[in-house]
Amino acid sequence: MLRQIERSWNHDPSELIVHRSTMPGADSSTPLYAVSRSGCEVEGVTHVTPEHLVDVWR
Repeated sequence: MLRQIERSWNHDPSELIVHRSTMPGADSSTPLYAVSRSGCEVEGVTHVTPEHLVDVWR
């Protein structure tokens, strides 16, 4: 699951966890991702930069 924000993502991941449970095929083993230009400091959430997404897509 991806969510883009402008500053370092250091929020409670409960919103991501709730939304993950509504995604078809997702369960508690599905990893959580935060897309941010300036970092992510939440345990259990993988930080991905917008540039990384573009590089992987290419």
